[in-house]
Amino acid sequence: MDVVTPSGAVVAGDGPALIEMLGEGLRGENRLTLVRSDRALTDYRPVSLISLQTIQQVEAELGIPIDKRRFRANVYLNLASGYGFAEDGLVGRKLRIGSSAMIMVLERDPRCKMISLNPDTGEHNPGVLRKVAQAHGAFAGVYCAVLVEGILTKSDSIELLG
Repeated sequence: MDVVTPSGAVVAGDGPALIEMLGEGLRGENRLTLVRSDRALTDYRPVSLISLQTIQQVEAELGIPIDKRRFRANVYLNLASGYGFAEDGLVGRKLRIGSSAMIMVLERDPRCKMISLNPDTGEHNPGVLRKVAQAHGAFAGVYCAVLVEGILTKSDSIELLG
């Protein structure tokens, strides 16, 4: 696999040059890890968004800590409402993230076995998906489409547009 950068440079996806190049853009305690897998670890929509409150609710329902990375979201949202699964109410709405990026929330995110896998060890805990399926119809988070591109940062605000 080769990666084409915005400047047009082509970098090998499995080489140290890519990690070095990406590392230049990371600051603070951020850490970048490239993982090789024979199976896709991606979702079929460009943006997956889940609230931290939803993850906390799943943790409470299971009675065990849940690493948010199990949900493989592009955006983790901290909602002022303070309750889990509130992002479900955003389906059909537009959001602005930061100063320029805009997304449309298309649908609730149907979950699969991936949320049952520990992101560090790969250990399978089928109870995670089972709980989400039983308590929430196997949905957690939402899928979105990009309307206007932009660069996101950890502290960006998210504004409901309509």
